[in-house]
Order: sequence, then structure tokens, then C-alpha cells
Amino acid sequence: MFQTRNTILFSILTLLLLMALLMNISLGQVAIPFKEVIKSLFGSTASKDTWEYIIINFRLPKAITAILVGIGLSISGLLMQTLFRNPLAGPYVLGLSSGSSLGVAFVILGAGALPNVVSTFLLSSYGIILASCLGSFSVLLLVLLISKFLRDTMTILIAGLMFSSFAGAIVSVLTFFSSAEKLQKFTFWSLGSIGNLSWQNISILLVAVSIGLLLSLFSIKSLDALLLGENYAKSLGLNVKKSRILIIFATSILAGSITAFAGPIAFVGLAVPHLSKLLFQTSNHRILFWSTILIGAIIMLFCDMISQMPGFDFTLPINAITSIVGAPVVIWLLVRKNRLI
Repeated sequence: MFQTRNTILFSILTLLLLMALLMNISLGQVAIPFKEVIKSLFGSTASKDTWEYIIINFRLPKAITAILVGIGLSISGLLMQTLFRNPLAGPYVLGLSSGSSLGVAFVILGAGALPNVVSTFLLSSYGIILASCLGSFSVLLLVLLISKFLRDTMTILIAGLMFSSFAGAIVSVLTFFSSAEKLQKFTFWSLGSIGNLSWQNISILLVAVSIGLLLSLFSIKSLDALLLGENYAKSLGLNVKKSRILIIFATSILAGSITAFAGPIAFVGLAVPHLSKLLFQTSNHRILFWSTILIGAIIMLFCDMISQMPGFDFTLPINAITSIVGAPVVIWLLVRKNRLI
């Protein structure tokens, strides 16, 4: 009976994902009928050239990016919440987002002091992505270095928060000495965006997210064991230190690459694993892994739909929408949990 219920839920989520994808591509400043979207996606040409151009060059890449971002952040949130056994742990708990922000802040706010050729490259989209990746990767190296000397997982969590605070403080100093123009550019990056990626960028992001998901799949047995505590996991013969490094590395690849390409996006990684556990009523990571992937993709597509503001000629920042949607969900989950206790 339990298996049948899960099969039905997975079928419903798959249908919802397909529906959300079609709605995401159909809705926007220019409304495109579902029929035309399906024609364009399955090889035929849409009735209008304008619709075809919008679907293939703008909305489809954005929808794919939304799916990758939703999947990556949700899985990294699941990994962090299980590893730290903390329901409020998210994908950026290790300071990766702050590391990315610091790298981008150095480029946008400090590139003017460098020679023109170097400054021009760094201020391009590729330069900003490179800076974000380097910032995130630097924090990852520091966290992995510290994790070799620390036995307690919660201590690593505190170390990550300290890295985050330190990076945030440096960003604040840089913004204080920056011009209004540079500050505006950095602010736009920090609001997050999934609509400016080329097919080449999406390919790179797809590879990074796939590697992160593969490492996460290898960690499923470890996650089930760690759920009951490190001592229990050790009694089962699990190499806790090696498993911890693998989980941290998977989270870093997922959260770091997404932050680099789409900017810091809040609350998705925090809220989705809770929704998955609530819907499937299980702590089995074989089920939670796939359910989190589906729910994360669906929620990110719907958040992107809201940010497009159908019928209006402007787009809201995606980070603002995920926070508006995610914060009430987390509050509701906390209230519900306390009531059940």
C-alpha cells in the first residue's frame, strides 16, 4: 500500500513538472498558446516566427536553467539537513554563497584598479562566473581542510557560518568604498537571474549539476546511516570522515556552480526537502532523493512564472520571489512541527 501511494505521488509530481514546464514557456510578457509551445518543442515550427524565436532563444533556456537550479539547490539542501541533522541547514550553510559573493564583489567593485584589458574581461559575464566559482571553491578548500581536523559535524557548520560572516564583512567594506554604478551592478547580480544564460553556459551548468547529483547518489547509504547519528553510522562500518567530505564536495559543486551562473537564490534548498519529507512521510533517502528533484524543479518553474509577471512589461528578481514563497513555507513547517511535538 505504501509503495502504491509513492508510485501515485511520483506520477502526479511528474505530470505537474511537465505542466509547469509548458506553462513556464507559454506565459510571459507575450502569451503563447500551449498548442504552439508543444509544436515548437516537438520539432514543428510555431505559427508565428516571433513565437518560435521567443520559445527557442529565451523561454526554453530559462526553463531548463530553472529546472537545473531547482534540482541542484534542493538536493544540496537535503544533503546539508541530513549531514548536520539540522532542519534549518541550507545549501549555503558552509559559506559557499558568501564566497561566491566575495569573488564577484572583488571583480565588480575592484576591477577598475586593474589594467583595462584585465578589467574588461573580468567585468564580462565569463569573468563574473569565473570570479564566483573561484570564491566558492576557495571557501570549499578551507572547509575541506578544516573538516580533516574536526570530528564533530556541528563544529564544521559553525566554521562555515564564520567563513560566511567573514566574507560578508569584506563585501560590506568593498561596497562602502564603491561608486553608485558599480554598486548597482553588484546589487543586480545578488538579486539572482536565470534568464541570461546562453546554451553554452547551460551546458556547463548541466555538467556541474550532473556531477553533483552523481556524488549525491553515491552518498545515499551514508545519508541513511548519518540520519541516526555519527556513532550509529560508525557502528555500521561507515567511514564517517570520508562520507562527510563526499557530501560536502557534492553540495559545494551544486551550490557553487548554481550561484556562479544564476546568482545567490534563497530558500529553495531550505524549504523543498521539508516539503518532500512531509509529502512522502519517509526518511528513506532513496525516495527523498527523487522526490526532492521533482519538487525542486516544479517550485523553481512556478517561482520563475511569478517573476515573469504575465501581462506586464517587467520581470521581478527571482531571489525576491523564492524568498517570498519560501519564507512562509518554512515558518508554517516550524509551527506545524512544534504543534506535533
